[in-house]
Amino acid sequence: MEQKRHGVGLTGFASMPAVSPAAPSDRDLEALKRIRDLLAGKRIALLTGAGLSTDSGIPDYRGPGSLPRSPMTYQEFVRDAASRQRYWARNHVGWSHLRHADPNPGHRAAAEMERRGLLSGVITQNVDRLHEDAGSFNVVDLHGRYDQVVCLDCGRTYSRHLLAAVLEELNPGFLEQATQSGLVEMAPDADATVEDRALISSFVVAVCPACGGTLKPDFVYFGENVPKDRVERSYAIVDDAGAMLVAGSSLTVMSGLRFVRHAAKDGKPVVIINRGETRGDDRATIKLDAGVSESLTWLAAELPPL
Repeated sequence: MEQKRHGVGLTGFASMPAVSPAAPSDRDLEALKRIRDLLAGKRIALLTGAGLSTDSGIPDYRGPGSLPRSPMTYQEFVRDAASRQRYWARNHVGWSHLRHADPNPGHRAAAEMERRGLLSGVITQNVDRLHEDAGSFNVVDLHGRYDQVVCLDCGRTYSRHLLAAVLEELNPGFLEQATQSGLVEMAPDADATVEDRALISSFVVAVCPACGGTLKPDFVYFGENVPKDRVERSYAIVDDAGAMLVAGSSLTVMSGLRFVRHAAKDGKPVVIINRGETRGDDRATIKLDAGVSESLTWLAAELPPL
């Protein structure tokens, strides 16, 4: 019996029901066979995005049917105390309403491909840590991780669960009042829409217990640069591969698109599996508009050993 790695992934992130992926359709199956033949005999750099985690119940920002969202930018967060107060108040409510997200078959397929030596590594734009929970080891969490917070002044990191307890102590009764005022919707980053402005303005924001500095979720905000070491590790994964596979990313932001461009420039085949168009479609050797979990599961079973 396979032993599950417990406690690596993110507890408290999913807001939608998990679903079991369907088997590939006949049309998708023909495309998957072409992808298998193209990738066979090559180590693969796997880049994953939000489309992989939707089957685990985690909503995405840009997938088909997603509502328009305006997430807070890094510049807004660091320069405006009122914006930070609003963010942490809404996030505190959102965190309390979320549940544990488990890896889905797509995450497990990626881990199996790595175990068999088919992957040079995984670059993920997701912050949910579900690749690690599924058993993948060589993973670059390109945009950071949602299960911890970082102090912008001293650089110390803390558990997001610990922060939840601190915020509850600083704001007794806040969650009950916020829920009664009306929880409208949840965003992928646990930002809950709370309309009571007076309630939000009463929220007490926690500071770093070591230096009193500003705490921020330890993931990359819009307008913030990906740390250089993560970028370098990701390029190394692409350089060590003979092909690139993108699974569940629209490649809207340059943080992921640059690796596709890098692989294509080096003459490596690029396969993109995603529902909807991506910014990398013009670089793709094969593009498949299909579900990610079922596609990765099929490929993990069908790709021959190196």
